[in-house]
Amino acid sequence: MKNVSKRSVALLVIALAAVGVTAVAATAGVSKKAAGGDVCVLFPDPATSIRWVHYDAPAMKSELQKAGVTSQIYNANNDAQKQKAQADQCMASGAKVIVEVAIDAGSAAAIEKAALAKGIPSIDYDRQTKGGVAKIYVSFDGHQVGVLQGQGVVNGLKANGKYSQHPVVAEVNGGSTDANSFLFKGGYDSVLKPLYAKGTFKKGPDQFVPQWNNQTAGTIFDQMLVKTANKIDAVAVANDGMAGAVIASLKKHNLKPIPVTGQDATPQGFQNIISGWQTMTVWKDTRKLAKAAAKAAVQLIKGQKLTTTGSVANGSKKEPAYIIPPVALYKSNWRQIYTSGFLKKSDICIGEFKKFC
Repeated sequence: MKNVSKRSVALLVIALAAVGVTAVAATAGVSKKAAGGDVCVLFPDPATSIRWVHYDAPAMKSELQKAGVTSQIYNANNDAQKQKAQADQCMASGAKVIVEVAIDAGSAAAIEKAALAKGIPSIDYDRQTKGGVAKIYVSFDGHQVGVLQGQGVVNGLKANGKYSQHPVVAEVNGGSTDANSFLFKGGYDSVLKPLYAKGTFKKGPDQFVPQWNNQTAGTIFDQMLVKTANKIDAVAVANDGMAGAVIASLKKHNLKPIPVTGQDATPQGFQNIISGWQTMTVWKDTRKLAKAAAKAAVQLIKGQKLTTTGSVANGSKKEPAYIIPPVALYKSNWRQIYTSGFLKKSDICIGEFKKFC
């Protein structure tokens, strides 16, 4: 450095400063561009089910890119006010369509009505917004999800020989602010209630889990076991995350496996299935859901007729809908999940679970 003139050092400092300004300007330009998007996607949270982050978000991003439309994808961490703020941000930055997974009906309906007032249509994604004004409801057949879960309880009790022994069946339902929870419960109750009425099964504890919280589900099931002196022979559980909590509770109390249902086709769910702790899960192929939602978003942007499979009731109105059939997966057919490309075999068959594959 001693041979470098003061003038050279000064020029170097000026050059570096210029590069810094250019880099900041470029970053600002990218941020500004990323802030907007034709389609605003509002997911609920990353904790109650891994699906929103690991399945739905990538699928939506991919399908919207294929359709040639830009997107903004948010996650509200189960905070209704945060979701509203995200929606407001989307509308301010030029969103043409809002795709929303409702956290609760009141806040979700308010978002849809505020958007419609600005000429921005909404899509109910996965969960219907009761009292909302969405142009279409894109989801899976929630009632049928529950039916498959109810059949899972029956199949599990037949398989372990307790069907004819008047088994006690508990129910661990989803969050009471989610309309889907009632669709699922209505589905498995349509299978289980006639069996309760005939005395084939005995109805055990039945409880909704606030916000689908897995930890809370475990605590609730602990209490169910105490209440029944551990006399629970099967559990209709609304999703894999809560099923995992129920299974952890059974292990903690040194109890043997019992029929336990699930939903969402998660790696943990399949690990519990192949190791004998969970009876089944319901697979909702979110690639199909994202494709249908992206197609509806493009049709709304272009003013085209929406593709539907029919309509569903929303209060006194009929809401156009695109409904996709769900699939039940058991130990006998679970490999469909990786032969279909939905999950990788290596997502499931790792560590202590390799021996079951």
